[in-house]
Amino acid sequence: MNRMPALWAAAYGSQTPRLRRYLARRAVHLAAFIKALALADHRPFMSL
Repeated sequence: MNRMPALWAAAYGSQTPRLRRYLARRAVHLAAFIKALALADHRPFMSL
């Protein structure tokens, strides 16, 4: 996944409050899920 610098720093920085870190990590994971879902439509599916 392409990292979003501001969100990444908030999610994994040590100076960020705990709730903000948690919410930023959820946003990073949600963005990764959405990207994977979008890519799933463009991958060929082959069945035998």
